Amino acid sequence: MSIESREATEALADIQRIADRVRQSRFYNFASLILILWGALVFAGYVLAYMLPRHAGMIWIAIDLLGVIGSVAISLLIHEKSGVRTFDGRAVAAMACFFAFGLFWSVGMAHFGPREMNAFWTTFFMLPYTMAGLWLGWAFVAIGLGITALTLIGYYWSGPYFELWMAVINGGGLMLGGLWMRRS
Repeated sequence: MSIESREATEALADIQRIADRVRQSRFYNFASLILILWGALVFAGYVLAYMLPRHAGMIWIAIDLLGVIGSVAISLLIHEKSGVRTFDGRAVAAMACFFAFGLFWSVGMAHFGPREMNAFWTTFFMLPYTMAGLWLGWAFVAIGLGITALTLIGYYWSGPYFELWMAVINGGGLMLGGLWMRRS
């Protein structure tokens, strides 16, 4: 028994589709862990900043440091368990440039107030999520656009409860997105 050229081509195409799905599933698993981590930290950051507004700057510095440390730990754990490399020097350099650009505009040039700063950083971070979704899957597009739209709604209509709104929308949205991606 031998297979024809057409059957062999179809079988190879099936194998490639399965390999692509496995690759996407592994990436979604990694991304979901990062989203859940950052979602929980962001939720805590907004609630703490609401309760202790004088210390909001230090709270967010601590949240960012914990998030970076946790992201690196998750990356190292995934690499150790599966051999899949999740970050390289280019990814770290891109993140550093991204943070520097955001700091330059939000602190150096624009001098935002607390409310504007919260809206800026949330929408600023959702832009790459949305753009990444064009290559990596529609889950990223949905997360980015959804959180951005709800941030703008809260900015204009949540009144003095904007930080609590953001805890639910940004922190909760990231955690929900991470849990959603785990099912994909």
